[in-house]
Amino acid sequence: MAFKIVSSQCTSCSACEPECPNMAISEKNGTFVIDPAKCTECINYFDEPQCVAVCPVDDTCIIDNNYPRYSA
Repeated sequence: MAFKIVSSQCTSCSACEPECPNMAISEKNGTFVIDPAKCTECINYFDEPQCVAVCPVDDTCIIDNNYPRYSA
């Protein structure tokens, strides 16, 4: 599954964007979004998704159940 950013909770701090190893995070209409086609959940890069690790607002970067789990 890819992650997604809950736009209503995103503070647009941009902490997540440079941490994504796949460049899946970008700014759109004042908040940040994750491209599910590029998101690998940081598998083979980090022990935990970096967007989740650096986001200052809990439960803003969450699993998007509309997409299957990433397979390395």
